[in-house]
Amino acid sequence: MKRSLILAKAVASIMLLVVVGHSAAQPAYPAKPIRFIIPFAPGGGNDIVSRIVCQQLAEAFRQSCIPDNRAGAGGIVGTEIVAKATPDGYTLGMGTTSTFAINPALVKNLSYDPVRDFAPVTMAASNAYVLAINSSVPARTVAEFIALAKAKPGTLNYSSAGNGSTLHLAGEIFKNMAGVDLVHIPYKGMGPGLTALIAGEVQFAFAPLIQVMQPERAGQLRMLGISSLKRSGLAPDLPTLTESGVKGYDVAGWYGVVAPANTPRPVILRLNQEIVKILNSKSVTARLVDEGTDVVGNSPEQFGAFIKTELAKWTKAVRDAKVTLE
Repeated sequence: MKRSLILAKAVASIMLLVVVGHSAAQPAYPAKPIRFIIPFAPGGGNDIVSRIVCQQLAEAFRQSCIPDNRAGAGGIVGTEIVAKATPDGYTLGMGTTSTFAINPALVKNLSYDPVRDFAPVTMAASNAYVLAINSSVPARTVAEFIALAKAKPGTLNYSSAGNGSTLHLAGEIFKNMAGVDLVHIPYKGMGPGLTALIAGEVQFAFAPLIQVMQPERAGQLRMLGISSLKRSGLAPDLPTLTESGVKGYDVAGWYGVVAPANTPRPVILRLNQEIVKILNSKSVTARLVDEGTDVVGNSPEQFGAFIKTELAKWTKAVRDAKVTLE
């Protein structure tokens, strides 16, 4: 009996040493700098949200978070880097509407799968668009604009940031849901597209709210409705398209933090906890609202389900519009 007790104590001591040794070999996350891949050039909404999150993560973790812009091929280059990175929590990236929902529908033989190759952390923010018309167009509401389009089919043109862009497809979804015949004119970026709208080269466009507010104040444009299901805190008097008669219209750009697939679950949960806390802080929320962006901050499961829903929605939009890359 005494020998058995001694043996049991010895086994327990050995197991404790193994556990302690294993713990010592696995330092608490994060134990080294985090690399945050931004799949677009500096200056855009994706870059702004990514840098805010990265900076605040560095402060929360007391560990460096290094923003790394890897632009190219419509966001594919940077997104592929995240997909192929070691799944240890030290490479993160910002997924977007275009990289996770439109590119998979538009690009043949895409080098990554938006569902299989990533571990969702949280949807950080969304960016609704505005249906804006040139001030010379005789419409004051969405209903009047739709009536005008139906009275003159094929005569109203809209600009976008390019063929297959989110803003192009926002127009295509509007066409289908409103039952109108509209003509798409692609530009090389929304800057030139907005200039064309102000100049009257086109009659309307879907554009980020923050970009059209100043021209609207100057009387160059008229904002008719916002594309999300809820109104924007930056323009609370602007009705949604759903409120304006296009029931169920819900289109927005979005930004969400992702990690490579198979990143350990405890790491994903830790990141989610910290990033959601960051997004809900008063200073960050205020800064994002000033950029025309609405804070989200949800669970990994909610963000994963959202990605699947968005993938289905934008795949249908691409198919219905018969969009192809030249």
